Amino acid sequence: MSRIILASSSPFRKELLSRLRLEFDTSSPEIDESALENEKPSQLVQRLAREKANAVAEKALDCIVIGSDQVAVCDEQILGKPGSFEKAVEQLQFLSGKRICFYTGLSVISTSDAKIQTDVIKFYVEFRELSDSMIENYLTKEPAFNCAGSFKSESLGIALVSRMMGSDPTALVGLPLVRLTEMLETAGVEII
Repeated sequence: MSRIILASSSPFRKELLSRLRLEFDTSSPEIDESALENEKPSQLVQRLAREKANAVAEKALDCIVIGSDQVAVCDEQILGKPGSFEKAVEQLQFLSGKRICFYTGLSVISTSDAKIQTDVIKFYVEFRELSDSMIENYLTKEPAFNCAGSFKSESLGIALVSRMMGSDPTALVGLPLVRLTEMLETAGVEII
């Protein structure tokens, strides 16, 4: 079986991939993650997932490389990772009482035959009405500064929402395992 490489330094994606009980390595792709002019969210995550996988695949022989990228979108505004407490507060104030869509791009490249599979998975979250004290308490307990939309669903962030909708809850964390399983099997990886 080909070696599997996760083109990511995200501990969340690493934990998710480990659930499939496959042996894999990680490699951090060095790419520019800026959006292109007039690029739609689905196009952005699809392109970045493919570029991340490509950046690692260029240096690897006989491997299967997995790339993923995610953005959160609300009211046609792309919300990235806040990076700071202040920006996270702003994001969550903006998201209070609103519906948000998480777009997750997924790309699998088989370097032995140069086959590329790419897809975009959507997952929707409806936020509760959030008071400033709720937001500050949440961010003090769960500093989600490296999460799109300042939201960490697999932990305390679940208390911020009233409803979640989608076919794959792991897409919300950044690596859609349902779709990834299908893609890996297409690339010749036996999961079960």
